[in-house]
Amino acid sequence: MSELHRKIKSFVKREGRMTLGQKLAYEAMMPKYGLSYKKEVLDFQSLFGNDNPVCLEIGFGMGSSLAEQACLYPERNYIGIEVHKPGVGALLLRAQEQGITNIRVMSHDAVEVLEHMIADDSLSLIQLFFPDPWHKRKHHKRRIVQVEFVTRLFTKLKENGSFHMATDWQDYAQHMLKIMLECVKNHQDSCLSPAWVNTSDSNDYIPKPDDRPSTKFQKRGERLGHGVWDLFFSKKRV
Repeated sequence: MSELHRKIKSFVKREGRMTLGQKLAYEAMMPKYGLSYKKEVLDFQSLFGNDNPVCLEIGFGMGSSLAEQACLYPERNYIGIEVHKPGVGALLLRAQEQGITNIRVMSHDAVEVLEHMIADDSLSLIQLFFPDPWHKRKHHKRRIVQVEFVTRLFTKLKENGSFHMATDWQDYAQHMLKIMLECVKNHQDSCLSPAWVNTSDSNDYIPKPDDRPSTKFQKRGERLGHGVWDLFFSKKRV
């Protein structure tokens, strides 16, 4: 990825204030479940103590849906990345209260984590739920879903691994679909296999999968009359 694109942040780091519970959970749980950013590739076997499939979620917000997934699917391992420190504290508090052990968290730029800490062909699932839509046209370059970013994700997924996105902004859903179909075409034009495959029967969006819990952003969007769009692309041989 070019230096120019690396300097463009897809997020705004709003620290906010942690509640006492979040602060105490952060201090107690971060040494065990937190990951520090290092330019070293993670060893998932050592990290989790098993060979279960690993799901990476980028921008987990306050962590409620990620914690719910980790509880529902103990046969999966989860790594969550979130730059909002109170969100990290909230997820660790849930992990502490619910006895969740199959989750690890990191507070750092996801682009750098992917570049330096995630091995190629290692992830079973990447999740990106309700990212900042950057409404103004002049800010669209800050949207995290861009061709370069999606190309990097592709290298990190195992064969038959998947990339699951969701948004409650129709304009961003259309942007996501456009970028993903462009990446599909790039593989077709270069005859690469495996390649991105849209799992939607209509080649656009899918119904909300059962294993994606409704987030507060989805519930907020529904209250405001917004729709919700899920996109699900897999890395398959074609």
